[in-house]
Amino acid sequence: MANYDVIVIGSGPGGYVCAIRCAQLGLKTACVEGRETLGGTCLNVGCIPSKALLHATHQLHEAEHNFAKMGLKGKSPSVDWKQMLSYKNEVVEGNTKGIEFLFKKNKIDWLKGWGEIPEAGKVKVGDETHSAKNIVIATGSETSSLPGVEIDEKVVVSSTGALELSKVPKKMCVIGAGVIGLELGSVYARLGSEVTVIEYLDAVTPGMDAEVQKTFQRILKKQGLTFIMGAAVQSVEALKTKAKVNYKLRKDDSEATLDADTVLVATGRKPYTDGLGLEKLGVELSKRGQVQTDDHWQTSVKGVYAIGDAIDGPMLAHKAEDEGMAVAEVLAGKHGHVNYGVIPGVIYTHPEVASVGQTEEEIKEEGRAYKAGKFMFMGNGRAKANFAADGFVKILADKETDRILGAHIIGPMAGDLIHEVCVAMEFGASAQDLALTCHAHPTYSEAVREAALACGDGPIHS
Repeated sequence: MANYDVIVIGSGPGGYVCAIRCAQLGLKTACVEGRETLGGTCLNVGCIPSKALLHATHQLHEAEHNFAKMGLKGKSPSVDWKQMLSYKNEVVEGNTKGIEFLFKKNKIDWLKGWGEIPEAGKVKVGDETHSAKNIVIATGSETSSLPGVEIDEKVVVSSTGALELSKVPKKMCVIGAGVIGLELGSVYARLGSEVTVIEYLDAVTPGMDAEVQKTFQRILKKQGLTFIMGAAVQSVEALKTKAKVNYKLRKDDSEATLDADTVLVATGRKPYTDGLGLEKLGVELSKRGQVQTDDHWQTSVKGVYAIGDAIDGPMLAHKAEDEGMAVAEVLAGKHGHVNYGVIPGVIYTHPEVASVGQTEEEIKEEGRAYKAGKFMFMGNGRAKANFAADGFVKILADKETDRILGAHIIGPMAGDLIHEVCVAMEFGASAQDLALTCHAHPTYSEAVREAALACGDGPIHS
């Protein structure tokens, strides 16, 4: 039995970042992880492997559609699916080994196994019980399915199974038009699959800016994805090598069936806290199974904290990281803070989609006077040269103060461009502050400046 200042349960982005920051602040730290590798869902079966496949298939798309236009002649490359999966696995291994190195460097003990909290101040891993002044729950989330849909990870798969398919399916049905469904759907569409997305609501990527939703769906349709909107999946019949998806249209209750070789269930995620013994411990949970915390991420049990997907808020790796660092600061007697109004969201399709702050719909609902500055990538020289002129940047600012309230980008490198707006918002900047900042030419980032100019006297190139 060992004594620690902090034991973090879970080594995903929230957990490992929290553990590293705790160690940097002089706290004796351990991290519990039952997987063979560190990094949690994100590094092993989530963000990182999916980005590897998105990158590989985007290169394929460029070779098939744009190389010849640039004078790069020759046969289009053929896909070696096994080699592509091997490349993805190498990327994962490099990243997970990197976390292992950081743990050693920061003298963090990896307690291998699954954690249980028998009482406050104690964590049981296998047959051993360790004591800690503070415990941080960073156990993340798991796939949530639908009634009547059983995931077997062969024919009916979650995002985990979709990263390990034995072959590229001829027909794929994606249930859910959220981030995961559209990213993986676009991977397989580029590889030649006939991809049909079934969504219960009437718009893709629920909760995003309405203008972005419409533009995004239109671009994905152009890329070959088919959408069945406003449809409730009733059941999925998994046969030996294919499946039948039965759904009902909400507008008229008519029923229909879709055949697919693979069905990807991408209907969201739910907190994963199984086996921790939280109810017995007296830790309060919400109806949705989220761990309830106060303003300092402490649960209803003193000395037990929780962060990331296990608690309320967007299920994003970087939100978990921010909370992990903030909790470490709190435990070290400092002031930990997360600005929940400035947490960007990114979809890594091509074009990318990124947003931060409020949507236009949210501002309208609030009854706040605002202005919207918009600039199309069609007016950006670099985007046109790179066959990436689809999409736009939209900046929303308060009408009176000109303070930036939100930004929504669909276009090239949107996931990187959004961060200059994040920094601006963090400093309480106005749209004019951004508009008066010199941006290098020719860059995609000029489109952000032009959108900021559009909040004032107008953009230059539009």
